[in-house]
Amino acid sequence: VALVTSTVTEAGYALRADGGLDLDRPDVRADLDALRADPRALVRTAPARLVAGLAARRRADAGPLTLVPCDNLPGNGAAVSRAVRDLAEALDPTLAAWVEAHVTAVTTMVDRITPEPTADDVARVRSATGVADAAPVVTEPFSEWVLAGTFAAGRPAWDRAGALVVADVDPYEKRKLWLLNGAHSLLAYTGLARGLTTVAEAVADATCRTWVEEWWDEASGHVPLPAAQVAAYRDALLTRFANPRIHHRLDQIATDGSLKLPVRVLPTLRTERERGRLGAGASRVVAAWMCHLRGDGPVRDADAERVRAAAAGPLAPAVRRVLGLLDPEVAEDETVVAAVLAQVEEVGRA
Repeated sequence: VALVTSTVTEAGYALRADGGLDLDRPDVRADLDALRADPRALVRTAPARLVAGLAARRRADAGPLTLVPCDNLPGNGAAVSRAVRDLAEALDPTLAAWVEAHVTAVTTMVDRITPEPTADDVARVRSATGVADAAPVVTEPFSEWVLAGTFAAGRPAWDRAGALVVADVDPYEKRKLWLLNGAHSLLAYTGLARGLTTVAEAVADATCRTWVEEWWDEASGHVPLPAAQVAAYRDALLTRFANPRIHHRLDQIATDGSLKLPVRVLPTLRTERERGRLGAGASRVVAAWMCHLRGDGPVRDADAERVRAAAAGPLAPAVRRVLGLLDPEVAEDETVVAAVLAQVEEVGRA
């Protein structure tokens, strides 16, 4: 074994807002106590499973290893490295030192739409193959995998199969997070408000499509890739989103907005304000999330209780509270607050 890949979503690494591991989280604390009592104990969180595995690798003197996280998380290599290091340090400083010397974490960007499997997917696979697969994965034709970093024990020749091994993942990561994932969040919240169910339905809706184009116009100028590449990517996204055979549910995409919006939308909003501008794009995504939080439907979020409470009550102070959860400085920007207030009304009427 030379590599360990992980895909556990933004919430799965149990990180605080400052990037460190949340050692006060009950599940993390329980895992830490379990490993202190028995290094072979069963643990539940992703950081604890990785640390338990690394501790076993050290005991076996099995050599160096590389962690390959594949989540929609900026700098996912640094994120998983910090989670593992913090937990290892809390568990056993000598283990932390061994990890530092023998374990690397590369940064990756995965671009492929893979909706949550449904019962229909399971039935179709069984009908076609005779195999009862409990976790089939339905994917679109498009795929892109970009990796950067040091592989402590080597790697397969993934580049020969189409992977991009580059010096810096950041430009590709920003393109995907802002244009694909940011648009997904916008379509999820505005589409649900308009009674739609899937991405294909939402992108076919003239109002949602116009709002997505406005968001892209705003975000595209901050993607550090040639303009022609960005324009081609936008065109491809419209085709990908419209694929009727990819049943990508809006309520699935709408989960964990408190974690997704700060990386998908806030960077563009902050940069626009630093340059003295405020387009309709980024603020409308926040407004649409606000409508989602204040709606009658369920809110599935790692911080659901707090975000629902912040969004409750009279609209004006609620908008400021919700912005404060995303970025306290943005919440003090009267121009942003006014724009979100107006767009909450707009999304609600549309």
